[in-house]
Amino acid sequence: MKYLKLSSGGNMPMVGYGTWQAVDNVLESALNEALTCGYRHIDTATAYENEHVIGKVLNEWITSGKVTREELFIVTKLPPFKNRPEDLEECLKKSLNDLQLDYIDMYLVHTPFSVFMGETPAYSDMKIDTSTDHLAIWEMMEKQVTDGRAKAIGLSNFNIRQIQRVLDNCKIKPDNLQIENHLYLQQPELVEYCKSNDIVVTAYSCLGAKGGREVMGLNWTKDLPEMMENDVVLSIAKKHSKTPAQVLLRFIVQKGIVVIPKSTNPQRLALNIEIFDFELDEQDMEAMIGQDAGEGGRIIRLLFFNGIADHPEYPFEKNV
Repeated sequence: MKYLKLSSGGNMPMVGYGTWQAVDNVLESALNEALTCGYRHIDTATAYENEHVIGKVLNEWITSGKVTREELFIVTKLPPFKNRPEDLEECLKKSLNDLQLDYIDMYLVHTPFSVFMGETPAYSDMKIDTSTDHLAIWEMMEKQVTDGRAKAIGLSNFNIRQIQRVLDNCKIKPDNLQIENHLYLQQPELVEYCKSNDIVVTAYSCLGAKGGREVMGLNWTKDLPEMMENDVVLSIAKKHSKTPAQVLLRFIVQKGIVVIPKSTNPQRLALNIEIFDFELDEQDMEAMIGQDAGEGGRIIRLLFFNGIADHPEYPFEKNV
């Protein structure tokens, strides 16, 4: 495993195990398999409603001596429905309780906007909270570090303007930005901006989030082939005797970006972490960079929150 050094001093494994849309027995089995394969970076969130399952598995591994807490790198996130300074600390404490941990390695603000819960947990039933205050929220994030509940803190789905405002006013800088990043949405300007500010970038939906798209009814706004079936990717995979998924993941980590692929298939779990024994050459990289579709390649526009594009802190281009 390779690691990226965080500005706060920690080491973040470059391949993590993503758990969005993974629940209960399926997740329990898959996470056990992932840990057996060597994954030590686990990515979750309050909004995924699976922290209690992850906590059960982690506790079993730690108490049995198969892994130490220090070997693990656990990421969770403040959900949009708790994205207020007065709710933040209570939310993190609940995450810690569910995860059966004393601290989180990386705590992220999941979205730059806030919502209120509706009468049901459905995203479509949530109401926009236009009072989102990034600086007040970040001040409470900093408190979680000084109080020892989080080793490092960061952001997710924020744009450059929003990140810069935090940087201009913070005492503890964001260590990490988690964004959608893959073959069709490479976001070079945002990635370079983060690197220039010593912010490690993590890529979600790095293999196209096919399962998530099916569940959430999401798709690309352009007529793009599945990444695993992209001719350029297939050609490079054949050249290196690797799977399309390994090529897609290698492409991202070779640019210095962390990946958090999700799979519940034991064979694919093992293959997804085996991406450090080959290198894409300049021709490979240029061919894959050429597949970038810009904003038209974005899968997760967060529009499953009803009316969210009208929120003053909605982070993405609206007219795509």
